[in-house]
Amino acid sequence: MGQASNSDLPERVERMIAPALDAMGYDVVRVLLTGGPRGVLQVMAERRDGIPMTVDDCAGISRAISALLDVEDPVPGAYTLEVSSPGIDRPLVKERDFERFAGHEARIETKRPIAGRRRFRGRLEGLSPEGVRIMTEEGPAELPFAEIQKAKLISENAMPAAAKRGAKRRKG
Repeated sequence: MGQASNSDLPERVERMIAPALDAMGYDVVRVLLTGGPRGVLQVMAERRDGIPMTVDDCAGISRAISALLDVEDPVPGAYTLEVSSPGIDRPLVKERDFERFAGHEARIETKRPIAGRRRFRGRLEGLSPEGVRIMTEEGPAELPFAEIQKAKLISENAMPAAAKRGAKRRKG
């Protein structure tokens, strides 16, 4: 596989590793390439069953995708592979994330001002044909998905109910 520009590399890596993670019971949350001469390829994944990730989960994912990356060699030069879970400040990356976490508090930053502002905080209300719906203190807002630069859940509401139930099952 030929070398790619850094701008489309995360998408190419995600397409390459997603089938393997899917077969293992995980979803890819996000792939990022950061850093200078020795970059960091960050792969963020989560368990499909909603149980919080463990170090063993991350290690298994790392071994599986390292083998794929060694064969395909999509990243130019040396890099460090970092596998992690989304954590409690979970990024919202895909359209389905905004639907899945409807009812949770989120922060969203847009590329350009919408209704005179770029930062929105409030309760996610899912998707509409126009984009992401969020109820802010100032009222409802509809943000075109293509205009969203960065979005994440806010800590106090970030752990999905399924993950909380999984944590309780392991304790009890």
